[in-house]
Amino acid sequence: MAARSKAETLAWLRQIAGELATATLKRLEDTLPWYREMPPGRRSSVGLVAQAGIRSFISWYDDPASTPWIAADVFGTAPRELLRSVSLQQTLQLIRATVEVVEERISSSTDQSLREPILLYSREIAFAAADVYARAAEARGLWDARLEALVVDSILSGEADDALPSRIAALGWHGHGEVAVLVGTTPRLLDVDQLRRTARHLAADVLIGVQGARLVLVIGRSEAVTGPGVGPRAEDPPLGGPPEQQPPAQPQAEEGGSAPQPSFLDIAESLESGFGSGPVVLGPTVPDLVAASRSARAALAGFAAARAVRNAPRPIAADDLLPERALAGDPLARTTLVNRIHAPLRDHHSPELLATLWAYLDNGRSLEGTARELYVHPNTVRYRLKRITELLGWDPTSPRDAFVLHAALIVGAINEPVQVRRKR
Repeated sequence: MAARSKAETLAWLRQIAGELATATLKRLEDTLPWYREMPPGRRSSVGLVAQAGIRSFISWYDDPASTPWIAADVFGTAPRELLRSVSLQQTLQLIRATVEVVEERISSSTDQSLREPILLYSREIAFAAADVYARAAEARGLWDARLEALVVDSILSGEADDALPSRIAALGWHGHGEVAVLVGTTPRLLDVDQLRRTARHLAADVLIGVQGARLVLVIGRSEAVTGPGVGPRAEDPPLGGPPEQQPPAQPQAEEGGSAPQPSFLDIAESLESGFGSGPVVLGPTVPDLVAASRSARAALAGFAAARAVRNAPRPIAADDLLPERALAGDPLARTTLVNRIHAPLRDHHSPELLATLWAYLDNGRSLEGTARELYVHPNTVRYRLKRITELLGWDPTSPRDAFVLHAALIVGAINEPVQVRRKR
């Protein structure tokens, strides 16, 4: 039998289009479990896409120059939410099932002239599907970037509202439990993907925000940390001294148990290379992401004051910069100094500790000068200084700790009413 002309083939394709659509839906039902498990509304939408593919093939066969319109013809009938519920892999399975049905129907006919057009069209439709999903992914990436910037801005400004948890969930935030904020300078070439990979390797998640010359990372652990030794929080009682003298941030792994999670300072050290030159400051730990604005305020204040510290390490904890932050006008640092140093000394059952520390610092950290002012033996001064170290965690005989303690005494004295200030 002679091969059909193109006009006869088109007429035959239009005649069997309904048959092909019915056979395609049955093939989807029989071979694709995800299609069978879909709600009726979604299945109907997928069926519309399959039918549109058959109609588009007939139009393409009539005019191959219509290739640029394939994506619009086939996927334009699908509702927008279908792209979110059907993956690219499932879409390619749908295309394969449709093409197989058409090929089988053509094979049963005596005219084999459609086999090559089917192969060409299936290639074009596969590329069109990939293009649709690539555009959707790009749009979602831009939206996620804008949403992430909005969330970071809300955390930095402290203007968190009821919508913040839902926005965080929309970003796919994997962290839960404690959070800390890391602030530094923005590098000339920011590699966001590398920062995220590094965080994932350390079982952490990050939100990244660029504030002009500042790079802000909100860090959360992907797994909750429980048990002793998880490190101080921003709201913990004013005990224990500076972070470097606190107990280890993570418990030691027991023999045969899982390895301990890295502390926030360990995570910050791994992320430090992603920042530009200049200081990198880690804010204190807070219980959750909604409370991250407190850590952000401390980190930003520390970032502004870190230039006053010679040879500051990268990263440096914001609580290691309490005197500099207080001098720069940070009220949170002033409150922390009072609560952690001045108040424990003022309320201690041995009032001579506060008087001894004042005298020791005012006399240039001289044991003999302090002893003469207080009419005690220098060994008594040594004993009291040791008790102060045990109580606060800061050592008055260390130059840096002495500076922190002196700043705390000054701030505490300023905050107290006139009648209870120390007598000179």
